[in-house]
Amino acid sequence: MKLATYKDGSRDGQLVVVSRDLATAHYANGIATRLQQVLDDWNFLSPQLQDLTTTLNHGKARHAFPFDPAMCMAPLPRAYQWADGSAYLNHVELVRKARGAEMPESFLGDPLVYQGGSDDFLGPCDDARFASADWGIDFEAEVAVITGDVEMGVSPAQALEGVRLLMLVNDWTLRNLVPAELAKGFGFFQSKPATAFSPVAVTPDELGDAWQAGRVHLTLQSTWNGRKVGLVETGPEMNFHFGQLIAHVAKTRNLRAGAIVGSGTVSNKDASRGYSCIAEKRALEMIDQGEARTAFMQYGDTIRIEMKGRDGHSLFGAIEQTVVELA
Repeated sequence: MKLATYKDGSRDGQLVVVSRDLATAHYANGIATRLQQVLDDWNFLSPQLQDLTTTLNHGKARHAFPFDPAMCMAPLPRAYQWADGSAYLNHVELVRKARGAEMPESFLGDPLVYQGGSDDFLGPCDDARFASADWGIDFEAEVAVITGDVEMGVSPAQALEGVRLLMLVNDWTLRNLVPAELAKGFGFFQSKPATAFSPVAVTPDELGDAWQAGRVHLTLQSTWNGRKVGLVETGPEMNFHFGQLIAHVAKTRNLRAGAIVGSGTVSNKDASRGYSCIAEKRALEMIDQGEARTAFMQYGDTIRIEMKGRDGHSLFGAIEQTVVELA
């Protein structure tokens, strides 16, 4: 099934069920009003939502209406936890190589994860507002999962059983603020503003055989100012699958229903497939040409992030955002 949250003036919005083709939707308020309610009582409420989904997909839902991504908040508008990994080591290696740093051996066996702000997410069509274009505004196209309860100390296989939904991510990064923050030895904070998510979150079964062993085997598209800059494959080069990422986050703590775990920037060794963030393009320019030539985003720039299934149809809907100046 596919779930979204419509704006209604409240912090948590209204839960809606969305048809498989993203054409129609139906309010779920006869079952649950918010996605967090469903995650808290998944075994009881999700079958009811599945029944509504089936009715909607068959065109028999009495109060269906056209689905509008512009009405969407993030599927989970605020979460108990947002932990983003860096599962594509090609991205890490390129960025480090561009500044003359080697890849530490520990990176190969232990995932990188940072904890982002989870109290304020952006909807898929919300403007991205920044006070300065000099901060190095960059998009990051990723995949993420929303979990149910995951107990501390689980194995990666057990952790995969906790995956409830998948989404796309635009994990905005302010690159020029990163060096000073990391130099303090305490990680990202101001360089990681509010994250945006796709219009809908989908259950793994919606992906069919593209969901294999904790990886999504499809193409993630990034279009910057109308020009397609990334057609990257999300499956084969994901060094740590979602079960490993979740287990890593749960090594010393329980994860509660509604935790979001991200893949990190999707990256392929084949540079002809493009890039999922500008920092990677700049890293390749540094390595090949000795200097970065591609500028970061400016006010008025747009970014579109989307993933299509093997039938050519959009799976999650598109993240479509414009960079604007903070008033």
